[in-house]
Amino acid sequence: MKIINLKLIFIFYFFLFSLPAYPETFDEWKRSFSQYASSQGVSNETLSIIKDLKFLPKVIEYDRYQPEFYEDTSTYIGKRTNNKKINIGLQTYKKNTDLINKVEKKFNVEKELLLSLMGIETNFGKYLGKMDILSSLATLSYDKRRSDFFTKELIIALKLIDNKKIRANELYGSWAGAFGNFQFMPSTILNNAIDYNNDNLIDLKSTEDSFASAANYLSKMGWNSNGKCFNKIDLDEKIPVKYLNYSARKIKYKKKLSFYKKFIKNFNKDLGNDNDLVAIITPDKEIVDNSNLYSPAYLIYNNYEIILKWNRSLRFALAVCTLKDKFTNEL
Repeated sequence: MKIINLKLIFIFYFFLFSLPAYPETFDEWKRSFSQYASSQGVSNETLSIIKDLKFLPKVIEYDRYQPEFYEDTSTYIGKRTNNKKINIGLQTYKKNTDLINKVEKKFNVEKELLLSLMGIETNFGKYLGKMDILSSLATLSYDKRRSDFFTKELIIALKLIDNKKIRANELYGSWAGAFGNFQFMPSTILNNAIDYNNDNLIDLKSTEDSFASAANYLSKMGWNSNGKCFNKIDLDEKIPVKYLNYSARKIKYKKKLSFYKKFIKNFNKDLGNDNDLVAIITPDKEIVDNSNLYSPAYLIYNNYEIILKWNRSLRFALAVCTLKDKFTNEL
């Protein structure tokens, strides 16, 4: 027994003194982060930005209370796909027809999808966000909930500044650190943003760079312009609950449509071919108190999961594809 106790004490002290202490204050975090950023290759000139970063309490408040986490599906989609949104989108297309058509052809990504994403993300550039992006990222890096993710994003943002890809004094956007007409995170800018108008600067508030960058991102993720996104279905409640997805973290039980057809009361040929790989989501389950587990329900396809890579929210992806279909009927 004494040997076991000694081992436990040794393990306790090993972990206690081997793990870095979590900074007690934001100023302490900034000093620690500055050293880390330097070790990651950020230049001294760019490191000087860190001392001016601010802790933004509102960012923490927004992080804990996102509409994806409290609005039911019908409300969420309805707010984001209304006629006003469609009319503004049609005006945006009319003003930029040649550009959007060229981008659509080059990247094989439908103009309706690009308009939908821009409309939902920023209301066609009208709501880009006014938060200091670097301070937002720093606040979320300091916060424990998703520190690793936002620390990586902040390092990438600083390196993009180092490499003259973006300008620090222009980085104002969403509370979560997203920037531009399509709300790109720093890692998305690094991997997918392009200087479409060849002015040696990636300006994601410009129409040219933002539309082309969004199309490039979707194309690289595997968007299929001929593929389906989702279909609303009526489920037979005999379907085993394990086949229902209500979390966006990972879509499980993707199977051939032939497997699920016996559980779909309104099955018809428009839902696809028997060999199509699909899954079922019931997105209200974890959001709405006393919700019906089986309704609303949606059959989702590969394109839906592409939108989930853009923003991991079941409702966001449903809204994007809904608005896309409405634009298809208008253009």
